[in-house]
Amino acid sequence: MTQTRPEPGILHRRGFLAATAAAGLGASQAQAQSPAPSAAPAASPPAPAPAKAPALPLYVAWKDADALIVHSNQTIETRRAAFGSGLITDESILYIRNNVSPPPESIVADRDAWPVEIAGVARPGTLTVADLKRLGLVTVATVLQCSGNGRRYFQDKLAPGEKISGTPWTVGAAGCVLWTGVPLKAVVEAMGGPAAEARFVTGTGGEAIPQGLKPRDVMVERSVPLSTLDTVILAWAINGKPISLAHGGPLRMIVPGYSGVNNVKYVKRVALTAEETDAKIQAGSYRMHGLGEKAAPSQPPIWEQPVRSWITAPLEGGRAGRSVVTGVAFGGVNAVAGVEVSTDGGATWRKADLVGPDLGRFAWRLFALPVDLGPGEHVLASRATDSAGNVQPEETPVNGGGYSHNGWRGPSVALTLA
Repeated sequence: MTQTRPEPGILHRRGFLAATAAAGLGASQAQAQSPAPSAAPAASPPAPAPAKAPALPLYVAWKDADALIVHSNQTIETRRAAFGSGLITDESILYIRNNVSPPPESIVADRDAWPVEIAGVARPGTLTVADLKRLGLVTVATVLQCSGNGRRYFQDKLAPGEKISGTPWTVGAAGCVLWTGVPLKAVVEAMGGPAAEARFVTGTGGEAIPQGLKPRDVMVERSVPLSTLDTVILAWAINGKPISLAHGGPLRMIVPGYSGVNNVKYVKRVALTAEETDAKIQAGSYRMHGLGEKAAPSQPPIWEQPVRSWITAPLEGGRAGRSVVTGVAFGGVNAVAGVEVSTDGGATWRKADLVGPDLGRFAWRLFALPVDLGPGEHVLASRATDSAGNVQPEETPVNGGGYSHNGWRGPSVALTLA
């Protein structure tokens, strides 16, 4: 059963690793023009509170329960206030989304011994994590985000009788983290280069398939375009520590700028393939389809993340006067070029400053705008533009899976100040 509770107004400030990350990572920025402002109604109402919040499941009992919303054992959301003003999201508050139950803890007992098969290359074979560590090293900051992040805002717009299945995420199925591993391109080159017919990078997860189920219906296997070979990494560390079992350790395939489902956990096989996998998670789900339609291979897959932002403070009413509106913004495969903030529900917009270190085009940027807010009602919203000129829309057209929401209206914040 899905349960949520309203986000607290207390900010938990987390600056974990932000300073050291800046020293090791470069970035690119570009400028883009903002569209004309549009007037609009108030923000969405807060979610109703259940009588009692569920406890964290055992495999993530080490996480910060106060910073999380438990929707189910496999879907756990970061509270918006927990993002605070930290650039890097600590693993202890990072969201959880599993399509299959995690493997046993024993798979991380000897991390360097974990094997991964490499296929679709001139000299296919199996390498251990220890072998991979001898082939190259890179650290990349990326936004990890569930494809359904923001689904709640679609659901709020549905007519009677319409339905989108799935977890009603708000903005908390996302985080910005540092991945350390080997570039897949270096691995492929060490094994003789791609096969001539290669058109996709296909990663297979190591989750156990429950007895009685067809493996292709349950297994996590995703294909992304071969063009990602230049950026995909096989990662063994997150934020400078070994990746926990909960987040895909001992080895995870990271596709920077792509939605979370493409970042295969417990990766045991990476193949350069001529076709997309026919596994159900690729062929029969995570497709952009219309409301009431069934997902099919002919529909666009959920791959690149769209440009997006949201406010992280202030989130609750208080006294009128001077305040600083803060938040995060990212562009998927593109860098963030700029962010605008509105305090009147989109009627007018002002340019915010991008603050803190720039960790590269796949990471999010922090933004801030000092404002004077008088007594009464205010609706705070943010609107990001990426380096390719893509601008957050006011609303995202509804789709049948509730995927890739990036409208600025839904996550806007309504305040009443005395």
